[in-house]
Amino acid sequence: MSLFIKKPLSQLLEQAADSGKALKRTLGAGNLVALGVGAIIGAGLFVRTAAAAGGAAGPAVVISFVIAAVGCAFAGLCYAEFASMIPVAGSAYTYAYATLGEIVAWAIGWSLVLEYALGAATVAISWSQYLNNLMGGSIPYEWCHSPMEMSANGVHGIINAPALVILSIITLILIKGTQESAIVNAIIVVIKVSIVLVFIALGWKFINPTNYVPFIIPPDAPNVVAPNGEVHSYAPLFNHGWTGVMHGAAIVFFAFIGFDAVSTAAQETKNPKRDMPIGILGSLAICTILYVLFSHVLTGVAPYTDFIKEGKEASVAYAITTYMPGYGWLATLVSAAILAGFSTVILAMLYGQSRVFFSMSNDRLLPKIFSDLHSSFRTPYKSNLILLVFTGAIAGFVPESLTGNLTSIGTLFAFVLVCIGIWVMRKTDPQVHRPFRTPLVPLVPILGVLVCTALIVSLDTMTQVVAFIWLLLGLVIYFTYSKKNSSLRNE
Repeated sequence: MSLFIKKPLSQLLEQAADSGKALKRTLGAGNLVALGVGAIIGAGLFVRTAAAAGGAAGPAVVISFVIAAVGCAFAGLCYAEFASMIPVAGSAYTYAYATLGEIVAWAIGWSLVLEYALGAATVAISWSQYLNNLMGGSIPYEWCHSPMEMSANGVHGIINAPALVILSIITLILIKGTQESAIVNAIIVVIKVSIVLVFIALGWKFINPTNYVPFIIPPDAPNVVAPNGEVHSYAPLFNHGWTGVMHGAAIVFFAFIGFDAVSTAAQETKNPKRDMPIGILGSLAICTILYVLFSHVLTGVAPYTDFIKEGKEASVAYAITTYMPGYGWLATLVSAAILAGFSTVILAMLYGQSRVFFSMSNDRLLPKIFSDLHSSFRTPYKSNLILLVFTGAIAGFVPESLTGNLTSIGTLFAFVLVCIGIWVMRKTDPQVHRPFRTPLVPLVPILGVLVCTALIVSLDTMTQVVAFIWLLLGLVIYFTYSKKNSSLRNE
């Protein structure tokens, strides 16, 4: 039987309607937009903005955000069509199963582990760093850093304990139920968006125009020395000029990964045909505007080199306390809001991953334990607990610098295949009712593939190699377990 065997659309819809296996439908359009904004505004904005500006793009990081947003917009239009047409949990994995075949669906599902599970671990690490900053550095270095990290004083990390704590709390909330998770998420979204707006409004008057010169980093820009003694050079091709802006776009792409988490909630949405496009495109539009304004103010308030020399993970708080005299309270408020904001990102990432595993398990590509629902809460609680162990191990023992770019490349790969899937399905199933139609097909999907592929190429070689190894590991699991147990093959 072909590796590209496809799951009939009618079977997917029957699966969604099966009350014994169905998730509870409790979410509306407002909940979906809040879920998207909750997932998008977090580590990407508050941490990756400074990393991209300081390391590769300079003040032109605003252009990096626009480039990343364009790629997301193309992919988002494709996601919206799929989500309205196939309102089933599983996101890109489910869409690929119906359009490109089982082996491609498995590859996407496996890649989504890099996006959701690894993304949750990455944000948990940033959560820990901001908590320590808020507490004035009172948490001992060894208990909030991985064993792979060492302080300027030669102290080795042991475990990132705060990251484990927040992952555990969020997992318990998710097990309790989707509606409860959505309420917590909505409250925190209002708080952190308000803080972003306050920073933009107050920081605008502290912008120093000289910080925008040069706007794009020149190849002869002087090296910058980080607090740990590491020297950052701008001479490499992807650390300056327009290639640096593209590299910056690949880095800040992490900031946009939340919008597709909305599509994993299709099976728990009251009216998915109407609400899914609103949730996906609405959250993407809101966050893009905020990102451009935020990055413009941040790089105007502080020189981009400071984000390598001093600011690091807490660059926003550093910029406020250093260059906005009299607003120390805002730095504290920002750190507190960031902690809350990171929590909603972790929630959305763990939520999305458990729903992808739920769908893969229903198809018997993963063991049944991943689709077992709690008798009272109707949530995949065992999957949530397994994810806690996996993400906890990553967050506790691996530094953020190794996890962030892997999250981006996993997401970009999924986006490429979703864009291809829309084009293929327009050819193979033109008669299927599409409540929302991606405009200008095949132009929009082709542009989505080109932009996302360009961003993959712009990532560092180590990230590309590790992602390739991860994909090979996934294929080994597919051919040794999933292919033999696939429900579609054994019917």
